[in-house]
Amino acid sequence: MTAAKPSVKSSLRTIVVVSVMSFVGTFALVPLYYIACEKVFGIKLEEGPAGEQHVAGLVVDESRVVTVEFDGTVNSKLPWAFKPQQLSMKVTPGRMYEANYIARNTSDHAIVGNAAPSVAPSTASTFFNKTECFCFTEQLLLSGEERLMPVRFIVDPDLPAHISTITLSYTFFSNDTATARIVAAPAPVATARSAP
Repeated sequence: MTAAKPSVKSSLRTIVVVSVMSFVGTFALVPLYYIACEKVFGIKLEEGPAGEQHVAGLVVDESRVVTVEFDGTVNSKLPWAFKPQQLSMKVTPGRMYEANYIARNTSDHAIVGNAAPSVAPSTASTFFNKTECFCFTEQLLLSGEERLMPVRFIVDPDLPAHISTITLSYTFFSNDTATARIVAAPAPVATARSAP
């Protein structure tokens, strides 16, 4: 019996170490995604909407048409379905457009997700201006809830002439911290009102 104790302790230690590493690795995924995109591949991941002054100064280039393709995926840890409503659209640089994505929570509980955007080719990322996007904020979906998620954008007329197709991609990640905060929040209490 005494010979088995060290192996049980060793197994427990291994389980604890692997669990902690998995937990830390999960939280490191989003920052690592940003580092890989921006530092390694040179893909700009926007932090907020394009400034009004910049967008207002763009002149429509009627002589040019650019194809914008849409792509959407979810991290394997997030039980959501997520896809673009349309796969592509033809746009005129300098003009505002809106595209929609559809997200659905397939789990049995509420979950908060965050979308990480990317634009390809990477040289086009500075010429693709999002003025409104679901990626700028946390997204809460209740169990079974489905929501239309719009993105409004303008392609800068200064987009290099050799680029005729731009791909806008989003990957949704589970935001466990925000989900835990919402689950822990007390439900609002309804107060009874007396009749006048």
